[in-house]
Amino acid sequence: MSSFLSHCNDSERVFERLRRLYERRDQNIICVKMNVQSLVIAEFAKTHKEGFCEYPDIQERVKFWDAYTKEHLPIRDDSVPSAQIKEMDQGLIGGLFDGDVRFLCDPATGHISSMVYPVLKDWIEFDNLSFSTDHQWYHRYTSQIDAFVNNSSGKYGISHLIAINGLNFIFELVGATATYMAVEDQPEMVQKAIDLGYKVNLQVQRDFFDKVPLVNSGTCSNYAQWIPGKIVSESVDPFHMTSVDYFEKWGREPIERLFAQFDGGMVHIHGNGRHLFEAVSTIKGLKTIWLGDDIGYPPAFEILADIRKRVGDTPLVCTVKFQDFCQTFKKQKLIGGVFYNVTDVPDITTANKCMDTVRNEVLA
Repeated sequence: MSSFLSHCNDSERVFERLRRLYERRDQNIICVKMNVQSLVIAEFAKTHKEGFCEYPDIQERVKFWDAYTKEHLPIRDDSVPSAQIKEMDQGLIGGLFDGDVRFLCDPATGHISSMVYPVLKDWIEFDNLSFSTDHQWYHRYTSQIDAFVNNSSGKYGISHLIAINGLNFIFELVGATATYMAVEDQPEMVQKAIDLGYKVNLQVQRDFFDKVPLVNSGTCSNYAQWIPGKIVSESVDPFHMTSVDYFEKWGREPIERLFAQFDGGMVHIHGNGRHLFEAVSTIKGLKTIWLGDDIGYPPAFEILADIRKRVGDTPLVCTVKFQDFCQTFKKQKLIGGVFYNVTDVPDITTANKCMDTVRNEVLA
């Protein structure tokens, strides 16, 4: 697909700047997305209740993302517009094994995500599992991808889907507690499940890239905006409450195995997983780490200098409030090699004035 997107302000410059960041060519570069209040989301919130809901009308979702990505066009930042097909979150993988899939609506973001109750009542049922792309849920997945591809061409991209791989996949099968117990009591069964999860996720990701054209030879991302190449999104969430040794034994290999089938990947780390920084930053094929903020932990932005020391030159994605971003910028203390997702921006005019100043003084 061409580097030009009609819903993206100055596509050529944006892609070049993001390329410099994610290819680690410029350790001083600072990329920014300015988030102002969305009228599209406000309208969505008027007609959608928070909580569990039915599988949505996909054409309505297409219209939402078309309008939402277009709405950001007047802002001159480093963002790349893309639709997030969150209906295919955890639900897709569990649904493929006849799990009880539930959908959850978040009016504050416009997202409708999915999850699944544990598929198996007991490990004895594992050998009865089989994976087929003829399953109803796989047809639902490919049909939704097709609908977005048909609408988005030349306007906005489609974000990669997060992989439900490794122990995350086993969570889908038996739940988190049973997974941790099985790692200790039934490691051979855990490895069999990891291998099945890899097979399923590899097929899902390959079909995504077969159907969704790259944008300017790169992948759009709900976490990172855009990264050169075919890039998958992975999760180390099961290891946020374990030791680093536990990650090394059970987490690294499944992630690196999947990354190796593409041009690499990215991960996200929440507040309770920050002890994993050193280990995760050495994952082969890693392109970036998205830093989550969670209650009970200092915002990543406040400890960004320390995080930078711990992860080396790994590109980072960090959320920060507008006032904090501006104050730190004025003090010339912004950390380089970071994509800043700036929230609470008062309006479009303010966003553009700030971007002009930052680009002129720091980002040239």
